[in-house]
Parts: sequence; structure tokens; C-alpha cells
Amino acid sequence: MPARPSRNTPPAASGASAPGQRADARHNRARLLQAAREAYALDGTDVSSGAIARRAGVGAATLYRHFPTRDSLIAAAFSERLGQCVAVLDEALQDDDPWRGLRTVLTTVSTMQVRDRGFSAAFLSRFPDAPDVRRERARAEAGLARLVQRAKDTGQLRKDFDPSDVTLLLLANEGVLRESPAASTAASRRLLAYFLQSCLPTDGPPLPRPAPLRLDDLYRPPHRTG
Repeated sequence: MPARPSRNTPPAASGASAPGQRADARHNRARLLQAAREAYALDGTDVSSGAIARRAGVGAATLYRHFPTRDSLIAAAFSERLGQCVAVLDEALQDDDPWRGLRTVLTTVSTMQVRDRGFSAAFLSRFPDAPDVRRERARAEAGLARLVQRAKDTGQLRKDFDPSDVTLLLLANEGVLRESPAASTAASRRLLAYFLQSCLPTDGPPLPRPAPLRLDDLYRPPHRTG
């Protein structure tokens, strides 16, 4: 099912081009965003801002003029991808078959996670400087909850499934990523197949209580006691 553009305007991430910005400034910003997307896809969002500036062929001062914080650069680099995710979810909500819609969403997101090493950190982290990104992600979470409930109501999804189980899937999917793209893709597909089979209605014993997880909790530092 091809993704259509989101009905909402894509999030205007911090660092967006200002009206009347000079052509050379717009060009530098575009180069920085392209360099950031390429670096994050290969190595994740731990890539330093200095490395991204060098990759783009500009100085650090130019980068910070456009993106004063690391979060603003990450949010801007991935705003288009976030719009694609929300568009897939919007289309799934319009599908007459909610189970098919849910499968499509999970397949699309899992595939994005495998193909782009920066995907998880970009969409599962908090962005203090990007309220539009947070708002769009919250809208996606609400839509996912509606899709899950529809699949339950039609008897296609086990009753004890919880939207937070999608977070568990993404955590597990992150764990199967390998250096080889082919190996990562094969492992992710098999994991997703297992997950989807376990989601089907069953007369077996109920699952343990859902874990108190939200998408933006995944990349917080782990809580330690003692």
C-alpha cells in the first residue's frame, strides 16, 4: 500500500529556512541536511556536528547559524521521514481492514528502522527544540491506539494487545540490526513475522501486564538503583 502525503502539513522542524533567506544560505542549509541524513543513516545520530559540517563542506559556524543545537539538526533532518510515517498511519486508519492496516504500519516502520541507522534515535527521542515534531509524533501515537482498538473490535487482534507492544517490537528490532544490510533485513522480517503471529486472537493464557513504555521513553538513560 503506497504511502500518500500526510493530510497535515509536515512538521516545521527547528532550523527551517526563513523567508527571504539568501540563496547561498539556503544552499548551505540543504547541504547540511543532506550530509546529516547520510551520516545518520550510516552511523546513527551519535555522529558529531563537526563531522557533519565537514561532510557538507561548510564551517562549524555555518552549521550553528542554521541549527543552534544538535536536536534541532536531527529534527530537521528527519522531519520528512516523520511525515512519511504519519502518512502511512493516516492511510492505515482509512483502510476498511484494520488488521491489514496495522500490519502495513508495523512493516513500514520496521523496514525504515533497518534501512536507516538514525531512525530509532530520531523518532524515539525527545526534541526540546522541536515542539512541532513532538506534536506530530503524539498525533501518530493517538492514531496507532485507534488502529489497535479497531483491530480488537473486529476480532482480528488479541484482546490483551497493548499499543506499548509496538515499542517492544521496535526495541527488539533494534537489537537484530547487523553490519550487513542483508542480514539485518532478513532478521527483521523474521522477527516481525513472529510478532504478527503472536498478535492473532488466542484462547491461551493472557500475557503479563503491559510494560509502561512510550515511544519517546526508549532513548532515555536507563534507570539505575543503588
